[in-house]
Amino acid sequence: MSLFVVIIGTLGYAYSLYSGDSSSVIIIFSIAVIYAVVSYFISSKVALTVNGAKPITKQDNPRLYRIVENLSITTGMPMPKVYIINDSAPNAFATGRDPKHAHVAATTGLLDIMSDSELEGVMAHEMGHVQNYDIRVMMVVFACVSVVGLMTDFIMRMMWFGGSDDDDGGSPIALVLTIVLALIAPTVALLVQLAVSRKREFLADATGALTTRYPEGLASALRKLEKHSTSLKRQNSSTAHLFFANPLKKRSLSKLFSTHPPIEDRVARLHEMGGKL
Repeated sequence: MSLFVVIIGTLGYAYSLYSGDSSSVIIIFSIAVIYAVVSYFISSKVALTVNGAKPITKQDNPRLYRIVENLSITTGMPMPKVYIINDSAPNAFATGRDPKHAHVAATTGLLDIMSDSELEGVMAHEMGHVQNYDIRVMMVVFACVSVVGLMTDFIMRMMWFGGSDDDDGGSPIALVLTIVLALIAPTVALLVQLAVSRKREFLADATGALTTRYPEGLASALRKLEKHSTSLKRQNSSTAHLFFANPLKKRSLSKLFSTHPPIEDRVARLHEMGGKL
């Protein structure tokens, strides 16, 4: 969080040096914060809607519902709302700002290929996200990234159309500094967001394994996902970090730009845990 404060503060300060106007930066910062707060409260509904998740009862799918119900009893969490996504790509996700507002979803593809112990491992991982308040953490990070993005866009537009309040057009050094910061700040903010996402995936793996006391179930599910890896029909990069495995099409990008750690790294850590439990 301190890094985001530094990025936002430096960006705003550089622009105020160039333009001689700090009030506009404060205004856009306030708008961005309001946008982020609203997003925080509606994010769960948006995530469920854009991914086509449909709520179910125990009668609709007793197997999935009972697994989630048993995990809820084991962890002492309130029973989350359970959803199914009609998609052949095996995957799952959780959302909700706290355990009282939790939602878990699984695709039909996941239910088709996973054994009970593997499915339990996957859902324990997803409920681990809720236990660890990962959705809240990621929403705060998303809010910070949104602030950086909106401020950058505003500053670039103001510099292009408005210029400086000074007769001399502002300091050339301040101008160059502001442009450079405006160009690199969104990328740095995104990299921080992705790094946090990968770290929380490892944490959810560990939490899920501790809940089931059977890390091999989760490790087996990950290996199976690697063999049956396909992208979701409804692809949305804004919710990709919520899923158990990367739901987007595979691209030859650096690990730095991935929302999830490599599956082999996750499996290795689970095997290490298995030797200690």
